[in-house]
Amino acid sequence: MKRPTIADIARRAGVSKGAVSYALNGQPGVSEATRQRIVAIAQEIGFNPNSAARALSGASARAVGLTLCRPARILGIEPWFMGLISGFEAELSARSYALTLQVVATPELEVEVYRRWWGERRIDGVIVTDLRENDIRIPVLQQLQLPAVVIGGPGETGDIAQIWSDDAGAITEAVRYLVALGHRRIARVSGLPGLLHTQTRTRAFNDICDSLGLEAVTIPSDYTGEEGSRATRRLLIDTARPTAIIYDNDVMAVAGLAVAQEMGLAVPGDLSIVAWDDSPLCSLVHPPLTALTRDIAEYGAHAARELLASIDGKQVTNVEAGTAHLTPRGSTAPPR
Repeated sequence: MKRPTIADIARRAGVSKGAVSYALNGQPGVSEATRQRIVAIAQEIGFNPNSAARALSGASARAVGLTLCRPARILGIEPWFMGLISGFEAELSARSYALTLQVVATPELEVEVYRRWWGERRIDGVIVTDLRENDIRIPVLQQLQLPAVVIGGPGETGDIAQIWSDDAGAITEAVRYLVALGHRRIARVSGLPGLLHTQTRTRAFNDICDSLGLEAVTIPSDYTGEEGSRATRRLLIDTARPTAIIYDNDVMAVAGLAVAQEMGLAVPGDLSIVAWDDSPLCSLVHPPLTALTRDIAEYGAHAARELLASIDGKQVTNVEAGTAHLTPRGSTAPPR
């Protein structure tokens, strides 16, 4: 049986194919009565309506959007995003929702994607990650009245709900643990400095180091193994090299471990290493890495539940998820 086409609809409605296209894509050029008649015929003959036609008929897109302003190559090696997406999918698939993912180069392009998705009714809501200070995406989402949940914060998100973890508390625990082991020269390799959670961690790291009389040394990076390696070498060639390094993700921590071993340093004897966001990577290397552990999949699932509630018209509020806790393993010990 031949799949129905726009030509079939045009023939039954007594209009041109162009008029059908205008009607199904919500564009001017046809009267409202003609538009409704065309949509009705499309549904009657089983034409697979595009997102605009679904919007005209009031149907849900049954999809949630996620844009990531990160290099696409990072997604293949970043356990945090994979864990987060698995949590999204666990909740969305149970409600027969799809996850629409697009990687973009800038926040401005993210905004363009939101406008296009919502204008074409391809999605019913979005999950927003990597919150920034004075984030340009927030006022646009409010203007569009697009249901959204922000992962990260706390920050200025207006009436858009956000879910976050206490990053300041977690890094304070890590520093105090290293100091208790006897470390006095502790450095940090951070993530992207423009992200709000990176800034929160940096402030907390500076504050705890200052309160304990330590010099706070942070080298900014971008979460990749390559940049994590460069930052580690920069720290370890210093005459007053640190005896412990905290990394903002596990990929950089694994890369840092390799650099230390390449330079003939023993881990943990000469250098202790702590990774943020525990993953199987941390247990597969030798020695296994001490890590700040949290359930990333549940973090994603919680965000998805909040968004689905918002799409259903329910009131959702800001939520602080559980703080990452320290999981000591073989990469930390008292310094020699």
